[in-house]
Amino acid sequence: MKSTTDRRSFFKKAAVLAGAFSSNSLFEQLHAADILAKNRQYVSLSPQEMAENEDFWATIQQGYPASSSPVLNLNNGGVSPSPLLVLQAVDRYSQLSNQAPSYYMWRILDQGREPLRQKLALLGGCDPDELAINRNATEALNTIIYGLDLQKGDEVIGCKQDYPNMMQAWKQREQREGIRYKQLSFDFPIEDDETIVEAYRQAISPKTKIIHVTHVINWVGQIMPVRKICQMAHEKGLEVIVDGAHSFGLLNFRIPDLEADYFGTSLHKYLSAPIGTGMLWIKKEKISKVWPLLCNGNPKSEDIRKFETLGTRSFPLEQGIGEAVNFHNGIGAERKEARVRYLKNYWAEQALGIPGVNIHTSLQPAYSCAIAGVSVDGLSPQELERQLLGTYKIHTTPISYENIHCVRVSPHVYTRLTDLDRLVAALGELSAAHSSQPLGQKGT
Repeated sequence: MKSTTDRRSFFKKAAVLAGAFSSNSLFEQLHAADILAKNRQYVSLSPQEMAENEDFWATIQQGYPASSSPVLNLNNGGVSPSPLLVLQAVDRYSQLSNQAPSYYMWRILDQGREPLRQKLALLGGCDPDELAINRNATEALNTIIYGLDLQKGDEVIGCKQDYPNMMQAWKQREQREGIRYKQLSFDFPIEDDETIVEAYRQAISPKTKIIHVTHVINWVGQIMPVRKICQMAHEKGLEVIVDGAHSFGLLNFRIPDLEADYFGTSLHKYLSAPIGTGMLWIKKEKISKVWPLLCNGNPKSEDIRKFETLGTRSFPLEQGIGEAVNFHNGIGAERKEARVRYLKNYWAEQALGIPGVNIHTSLQPAYSCAIAGVSVDGLSPQELERQLLGTYKIHTTPISYENIHCVRVSPHVYTRLTDLDRLVAALGELSAAHSSQPLGQKGT
């Protein structure tokens, strides 16, 4: 009798392991029917029309515990919270793993990486054999930055508005190996692609080997003309590394269509995957020349999996990614991008009408989506952030870096219009309280 019970228990656990890759996924159990019903109800609406359909988005908001948090999270550009089904999936896998960790992690959960790779490849519009699953964009991009063979005197072009971890990685190579790291500086917002492309073009010298470009500038949300930069760089025989930390799972694009050579992203931002999950993409013919960041027995292999030699890792977090992809696909990539852009414009356009409030991000669709920078005359970014949190329980992030001085605001699909009304009202009150200060000029 005991043997039969054990066998039933094993098959029950095996069913759990099918998880996000089966018709028994948590998404199918918890959300599929409701979202499908809404999709049928509003099938005639375009993504832009759907962006303003509060009935549809109320269904999505219900899937996020963060939608009822007493602290209004408007720093989703830092780390996005996950839907409940992702949290439940991670919890299930974690409890299962801890019954016999080395067995369930290495012999069972580890087998779920290939279905997950397939699922992410479909989302990214690329070959599964070009994707490695890791922990964040920093790890993915450091793998490339340190994995490429460069010689003393070789040049890399980036910009001062790139992400700090990436700039530090290049500077360390510069200090240690004598490569040259050249940095442009941009005054955002910029609403002209050629201005940006030409800046990179003019920086190229005979020693330039690589251009490092950020798809969405994390400070103020500027969308960079990545494809045009890549095309220009390839005409000159250069390679391009793209930091996609703030674009993947938000903007609707296929990774190969960027025409980059290398791409790294975090999955815990707008994809809402478990915190501490990321992804690396390398064009297939270039995999063999990139050294793994963490040693592998065959470092010159053409197999993308050589970049996954991480030792013991969080298999529950990794497998939770699949349910995040299910939720994302249930919404639809075009609808998601349109909705988040609508939310950004909803609050920012109102803020532009408040005396003393300045927006530091373009509101044109081609140049921004989720993130916008805001400032209030008479308040430093740090003071504005402190007052938004302390008085209004609104969580943002202050930016005082190079030529950028503002508070970054980044809503997500679970953000309600009433939440953004709360932000706009707070900005109005804070501006009025400091109206004795000279008014600054508004951004566009």
